[in-house]
Amino acid sequence: MPLSPQVVFQIVLLFFVLVTIHEWGHFYFAKRAGILVREFAIGFGPKLVSFVRGETRYTLRLLPIGGFVRMAGEDPEIVHVQPGQTIAVSTAEGVVDRIYLDQLDQRTGVVQGTVDRIDLERELVVKLDVDGEKMTFPVHRQALMIAKGKETQIAPWDRQFGSKTVGQRAMSIFAGPLMNFILAFLLFVTVMFLAGMPVNVKIDRVEPDSPAQKAGLQAGDVITRVNGQTIGSDPTELTGLIRGSADKAMQWTVLRGGQETQIEVTPELKENVPLVGVRLTADKRATKVGEAIQGGWANMVEATRQILNGFKSLVLGHFTLDDLGGPVRIVEVTGEHASAGLPQYTFWAAIMSLYLGIFNLLPFPALDGSRLVFLAFEWVRGRPVDPGRESMVHFVGFAMLMLLMIAVTYNDILRLIKS
Repeated sequence: MPLSPQVVFQIVLLFFVLVTIHEWGHFYFAKRAGILVREFAIGFGPKLVSFVRGETRYTLRLLPIGGFVRMAGEDPEIVHVQPGQTIAVSTAEGVVDRIYLDQLDQRTGVVQGTVDRIDLERELVVKLDVDGEKMTFPVHRQALMIAKGKETQIAPWDRQFGSKTVGQRAMSIFAGPLMNFILAFLLFVTVMFLAGMPVNVKIDRVEPDSPAQKAGLQAGDVITRVNGQTIGSDPTELTGLIRGSADKAMQWTVLRGGQETQIEVTPELKENVPLVGVRLTADKRATKVGEAIQGGWANMVEATRQILNGFKSLVLGHFTLDDLGGPVRIVEVTGEHASAGLPQYTFWAAIMSLYLGIFNLLPFPALDGSRLVFLAFEWVRGRPVDPGRESMVHFVGFAMLMLLMIAVTYNDILRLIKS
């Protein structure tokens, strides 16, 4: 079924908000720790929109399958300057503010020479051989290196990821999932306000030729008691009584037109499930703040339990490829929830935010959980793991995740074609 422009917008908005809030968590706590954040990106692949504000480049990329915050020193720095290399520097009040690595003949107002010694991390100094004369310059903490038309801000050691305490680094990583958990809770609470609180259980529809119709139940009947047990506003009480009364007469007390009526109903087995043939609804009132918080938390706890059970099934191998959903399936389901109304859409957004937070904490290479495991290992042994080896582990994990995503996406497309 084709999606309306409004539903398409809601789908895009959902993914944009979930990824942005996750990456903002990394970004905010990295900045608080004093780490230089080079890039804040939504999506992967080629850049669609890119601009620089302050020390950070913000980019929107083509593939909407996640995002990243690139912190200085988290991965090996790309641009290096070696002794013996010819460079040019520009200075402001005797301090180097720009280091040029190419197109040196086209630079004006610069000092050009061969690097004798350079330290852009701790001492912040560069010593050049300029026509046989040794010249030493201090380097500004925010100096830029320019090569191939790109500017890269230097990262002194105290601005790099690795210079911070284990606690600061762990917080900058954990903050991404944490923001998803906070957003999920706020959305679950919002759902409680949007949906309202039921004040009774009443019949919305009576199925034709059903036990309910034969007994005389009608749409609009408010169910007050069943077999002498008060129903109140919880439909699970009623459904539990029905399931325990297969082929047994039940005494229903309903409120109709302001008066109570006694009706005898006998559930019938349908596919081994006792049913009476009614669809239930409820009159509702505005939700109080305390009720919203309590209900939102309860929904979040239950959703967490179900998500963890799903991951448990994956680990134990109790699944098939059809049980997994890639981006195509997620978009399809999100469209269904968006079409169902604002409360259902908000509830699904809460589920997705919670899922994203939990998924990223899994100890799988390339995910936040794996990076936290490396930090825990560093804390125990007293020294960090070799950055090159850790980067390789994360690269392999990322490649495996991409292969899995391709496989499930291919399966989703085949399923759509068959259906």
